Amino acid sequence: MKVTYVFGHQKPDTDSVCASISLAYLKNKLGLKCEPRTLGEINKETKFVLKYFDIKQPKYLNDVKLQIKDIEYKKNCYLNKKQSIIKAFNYMNEHDITGLPIVDDNKKIYGLVTLKELARELIQGDFNKLRTSYSNLLEILDGIEVLRFDEEIEGNIMAGAFRSTTFIQNIKVTNNDILIIGDRNNILEYVIESKVKMIILVGNGELSENNYELAKKNKVNIIKTHYNTYYTTKMISLSNYIDNVCFTSPVCIDETDYYSKFKEISNKTKHTNYPVLNKNGECLGLFPITLSSLKHPKQVILVDHNEQGQSVDGLDEATIIEVVDHHKLGIITTTSPINFRNMAVGSTNTIIYNLFKENKIVIPSNIAGVMLSGILSDTLILKSPTTTKLDVEAVNDLANIASIDYKQYGIDMFKAGSSLEGLAEEDIIYTDFKKFNYNNYKIGVGQTFTTDIDYILNNKNKYISLLNNIANDGYKMVLLFITDIIKNGSYILFSDESSEILMESYNLDKIEQGYYLKDIVSRKKQMIPPILETLEKFK
Repeated sequence: MKVTYVFGHQKPDTDSVCASISLAYLKNKLGLKCEPRTLGEINKETKFVLKYFDIKQPKYLNDVKLQIKDIEYKKNCYLNKKQSIIKAFNYMNEHDITGLPIVDDNKKIYGLVTLKELARELIQGDFNKLRTSYSNLLEILDGIEVLRFDEEIEGNIMAGAFRSTTFIQNIKVTNNDILIIGDRNNILEYVIESKVKMIILVGNGELSENNYELAKKNKVNIIKTHYNTYYTTKMISLSNYIDNVCFTSPVCIDETDYYSKFKEISNKTKHTNYPVLNKNGECLGLFPITLSSLKHPKQVILVDHNEQGQSVDGLDEATIIEVVDHHKLGIITTTSPINFRNMAVGSTNTIIYNLFKENKIVIPSNIAGVMLSGILSDTLILKSPTTTKLDVEAVNDLANIASIDYKQYGIDMFKAGSSLEGLAEEDIIYTDFKKFNYNNYKIGVGQTFTTDIDYILNNKNKYISLLNNIANDGYKMVLLFITDIIKNGSYILFSDESSEILMESYNLDKIEQGYYLKDIVSRKKQMIPPILETLEKFK
C-alpha cells in the first residue's frame, strides 16, 4: 500500500506536529498507511512534549515533488553484458522496448543497446569475429556439449567448405580459429592437430574415436548442433556478447531525480530510453520516454494549514487526499474531491479528537497526551479568545485519558518552550512566521511566546533592523508579536512603514517599538483581523 504523508505547515509548532502524529495514528487504525512528517525543525516546546510522552519525532519531509520512482518505469529491465546479441533482441521484443540497459556482474551500468545498434550490427558487423561464451553458443545453436575446456570463446570464424585436400594444403589454422564443419574426418584431424580454439559440428556430425581423443589431448572445444552449415553460420555471430554492440556512455537518471529535472534532460538529449540507477550506481531498470504519463504522485494529508505558501515544496505535484484545519480557507486546489474538515475551534487537535470519537477509535494515553499538548499550546491553556467549548471538552477528556493535571502540565510545557537563550534574532522572528496576501499586499507576522520579555526588548534595535530587511522583499509590513504567557498580552516590534497601519488597526494615538497590547494573544483572532480591515481601506 502506498504511504500517505501527514504534515503541518513550514514552521512547525506544537499543534501542527501533534496533529500530524495523532491523525496519522488514527488513519492507520482505519486502514490507511500513513506516516507523520515535519517541514522544518521542531521547537523546544514540541521537543518537550514528544519527550514527555515518549513519542518518536517525525522525520523531515523536504518536498513531495514527482520523482522517477513515482512513475511506472520498466523495473528490473536490464541484461548482463555477457549475454548474447540474440538474447538482447528477444528480450527487447518480448518486453516491447526499443532500448535495454546492459550491466556488469554487480548490476552496475555498463552501457545501453538499442534496436538501432542491433540493426547496424546485423548489417555492418564483423561476421568473421566471435567473442562469446561456450554457454551462449550452446543455447543459440541448440547444441550438445562434446568437449569444453574454455568458457570464454574468442577467435576468427571459418567454415570447412572446401575439399579436404584444398583445405589442408591452402588454409592455415591456429588456436585463434573457430571452425564450422560437418563430419569430414581428414579436415577435422588436421584442425585438431593444429589446436584450433573450437570446432562446431553441424548436422549432428560425429567425431571418430581417434579425433575425439586427439581433441581431448589438444584441449579443443567442441560443440555439436543439428543445424546445417548455412544456418549455423548465420546464427553464430548473434551469439556474440552484447557488450560488443552497446554504447558505454548512456545518459542515466537516478530514481530519486525529480521528474521536472528529467524533462529538462530529455528535452536536451532527445533520447528515447534512459537507464534508471539507484544511489549506488546499480541499474534498477529502464525509463522509456513513452511511459512518462503513467504517474503515481505522492499522497498527502494537510493538517493545521490549507495554503500552498505555508506548505511543502512540490505540493502542486502531489495528490492531496484530505485537509484537517482550523484556519481560514486558503487557495489550495485539488484535481478531485477530497475530505476537508475545517472547524472554528482553537486547535487542529480538537478536530482530530472529534474524528477519533466519530470513528469510535480508542485513544491511547500517549496519543491523548500529544493531542492535549497541541490544544493547550494553541489556546494558551484555554485562555486564548480562540478557545471554544469543544476545546474545553477535548482537554478535559484527553487529560483524563493521559492521567495528568492539564493546567500544571501546560505551564511546564510553556516554560520549557519559552526559553530564548541561545537563539539568534532571526531564528526568533522565523520560529513561527506566517505570510499573508491580501488585496495585493503581502504582510509577514511572527509570534513568539516567552516568560523573558526583556531578552528581546533589550535588543529591539537588532530585531527592527531585521524586520526592515525582510520588508524589503516585497512586504507591506513585517511584525513580531512577543506574547507574554504570564501577563496574557503581547509586545510588538515592526518594520518602519508599519506604524500608521498599526495605529489605525488597534485604535492607537501613537505607537512605538515594543508597545504592549493588553489581552492580545491570538494571531488568528486578535492580531491579523484588524490589520486586514485596515488594509481593506487601502484598496
